[in-house]
Amino acid sequence: MNRTLLLSILLGALLAGAVVAAVWMWRVAGDAPIGVWGLIAMAAGVVASLALGIGLMRLAYRSERDDRE
Repeated sequence: MNRTLLLSILLGALLAGAVVAAVWMWRVAGDAPIGVWGLIAMAAGVVASLALGIGLMRLAYRSERDDRE
């Protein structure tokens, strides 16, 4: 069997397992209330994740451009 195919199957199985676990946890949690501080923490996490992702991608593109010169 091809290594790429094996890797794809493994990653697909991991993704399926993560989705099943997430759905199960969502159903177990039920209708859990989220307070104001929870919403603030969630928004801060989203902003921090976006900033980190954008910053790392910018560094990757900049590094690739600098290598060509």
